Amino acid sequence: MEKQNRSGTAGKVIRCKAAVCRNPGEPLVIEEIMVDPPKAWEIRIKILCTSLCHSDVTFWKISIGPFALFPRIFGHEAVGVVESVGEHVEEFQEGDMVVPVFRPNCRECRDCKSQKGNGCSIFGDKLVAEMPRDGTSRFKGMNGETLHHFLSVSSFSEYTVVDVVHVVKISSEFPAEKACLLSCGVSTGIGAAWKVADIEEGSTVAIFGLGAVGLAVAEGARLRGASKIIGVDLNQEKFEIGKKFGVSEFINPTTCGEKKVSEVIKEITDGGVDYSFECIGLASLMEEAFNSSRVNWGKTVILGVEMHHTPLPINTYFLLRGRTVTGCFFGGLKAKSDIPILAQKYLHKV
Repeated sequence: MEKQNRSGTAGKVIRCKAAVCRNPGEPLVIEEIMVDPPKAWEIRIKILCTSLCHSDVTFWKISIGPFALFPRIFGHEAVGVVESVGEHVEEFQEGDMVVPVFRPNCRECRDCKSQKGNGCSIFGDKLVAEMPRDGTSRFKGMNGETLHHFLSVSSFSEYTVVDVVHVVKISSEFPAEKACLLSCGVSTGIGAAWKVADIEEGSTVAIFGLGAVGLAVAEGARLRGASKIIGVDLNQEKFEIGKKFGVSEFINPTTCGEKKVSEVIKEITDGGVDYSFECIGLASLMEEAFNSSRVNWGKTVILGVEMHHTPLPINTYFLLRGRTVTGCFFGGLKAKSDIPILAQKYLHKV
């Protein structure tokens, strides 16, 4: 059946504004660009709201290697409305409110069907700069030059094209300025607290880094009934913000004197926390987070992206004594099934 398009733009190139980064580390420039129509299994989205994630900044700085692809349209944390759909798209239609996500979820492969993780063995973790199925871009500059995609989303544009495995439909009742946070930061933190760590009531928690992800971890821990939530950050102002999300104690590493943060945490928790989270992406902090966890059952969850491939020094004897360390993308959540659940919990305040 032929799909109708009330806006009259289906199948046509759309001209719109986008924040384009032409070289690594350079300021983004608002330019007029051309966005091609979606191909098979793709949808074109009108972006309603987008936010800045630290990963955008991380990749913006990269000047060498396979990830240094410019000119590029960054942004991967967003919400929008479907403008048009390509062939074989049955899951979405024009007007649907959707959240694009960097983590693919095809729901067909062995990994997607498993409850043991949230990877996808068909589309994988390729940090591709183009569309995942045909390796081409849907963006062009006004002179015809190719503009590269970012994390399969590229939300710093009024319109973008995204593969269906990277899109989730949500209720139109959800406020756009809050819905965009489900696209990365909030889902990552909440998921890490609920699904990866599986925090239980009365637990003690330490969070290294109180940015968006760290605060979302704190909120997840608070909702699970954690008895003590310790925030670690160099910015003293983060404590007042953290209190709103359940942070009960705050440690600024610069005020610890000769003691390590892990030593201070062990003192105030009688031996270490049940769960520790690293949300910045520094190997040294990952080590401190691990050392802050309790011997016998302490669990450390790594969420920060460490771009230097630095080895993580861990005393293996502590592993023998029951401590564990793990990591996750997107909080271990499966986008297609878990994001709608988070959205409903927000809408119904549960």
